[in-house]
Amino acid sequence: MAIQREPGQKGINWSNIAVGAIMNMVTTLGQPLEVLKTQMAANRSQTMLQATKAVWGRGGVAGLYQGLIPWAWIEASTKGGVLLFTASEIETAGVGMGVSPATAGLLGGMGGGIAQAYATMGFTTCMKTVEITRHKEAAVGVERSTFQVFMDIYRREGIKGINKGVNAVAVRQCTNWGSRMGFARLAETMIRNVRGKGEKDSLGAMDKILASSIGGALATWNQPIEVVRVEMQSMAKTTANANRPAKLTILNTLGFIYKENGIKGLYRGVTPRIGLGIWQTICMVSFADYVKAWVKKS
Repeated sequence: MAIQREPGQKGINWSNIAVGAIMNMVTTLGQPLEVLKTQMAANRSQTMLQATKAVWGRGGVAGLYQGLIPWAWIEASTKGGVLLFTASEIETAGVGMGVSPATAGLLGGMGGGIAQAYATMGFTTCMKTVEITRHKEAAVGVERSTFQVFMDIYRREGIKGINKGVNAVAVRQCTNWGSRMGFARLAETMIRNVRGKGEKDSLGAMDKILASSIGGALATWNQPIEVVRVEMQSMAKTTANANRPAKLTILNTLGFIYKENGIKGLYRGVTPRIGLGIWQTICMVSFADYVKAWVKKS
């Protein structure tokens, strides 16, 4: 259910910014799945096992956490607050206008996803992808710190360079969180119906986790958008490809990947992303509901 206001409370609930930031920091525990997903999306000929070996070969356990510090932590602490704050306000307003919980969750997730993409995620997502895909530089003797890479891109391409692929990120986040929250709320409604509970009745922890797991798994239907985003931001493309557009857009990148790898290429990396989606949705929907309720009582 959407976040409820205390009796007499007016205006917006600012505490959701802090709750979202904290809960999204918890989601970074799933960084190994993020790295594997990105590795497979950037290297679409690799199987899950080959991608795991490649990542492990870049530093063992440390390889599984590439891009975590500082970019994933910066991204998580900022985008989580924006997402939960925006989504909760839209969701609450929707339910207040008589919209169903599933539709309110869909609209809240879409709005929150778009807001977080343009407000915080452009440069951090780009730099995370750079960190995961720039390993080929080291193979030819080029050694740069993550901040040197950041400044080199900024000097060469400016704001557009460090926000490369931000439109693809916005489409992904809109569909991501719209689907995750919408499907999760729909699953909660179905579980209530099965258990004979009303809309106002609360669900147990396991029921909420199950609902969020369903939402997180089903939301990976948009994997082609994620593969497009990785292709646009990747630094692993050290060899020229005559078919790869010089100036990448969402549409021509989609066409390039399809011509090169077919439908399978557009869904490369979906397996680790299912696991990541389930974990993130459990944190940002189920666990966040409990934290928001606790904050209200405090």
